[in-house]
Amino acid sequence: MTRNHIELWHDRVLPSGPERIGFGAVLRGSLLPIFVWTGVACFAYFVYNPLVVMVLGGLFALSFVVGFGLRRRARHSVRCSIYGALGRVLDKSMAGF
Repeated sequence: MTRNHIELWHDRVLPSGPERIGFGAVLRGSLLPIFVWTGVACFAYFVYNPLVVMVLGGLFALSFVVGFGLRRRARHSVRCSIYGALGRVLDKSMAGF
């Protein structure tokens, strides 16, 4: 923790514990990857074939399922597993860009 975080903690600016975040907050944090991959999917649909988009969607779904399973195996809650798996898939998918 940085000195700034410690000072904020002592001034009681930060919450006393973990707070729930909504699904909308997870999606707002992931707008760039969502827009980029939507553009890639639209481009692939019109230029190549709808089959390419289905394969791309299948890869995302497979990555999400594997991430969800790994988080559940680590004893995360279902809600945390869903949000974490979605956020990680979108985050790691942008590594190539």
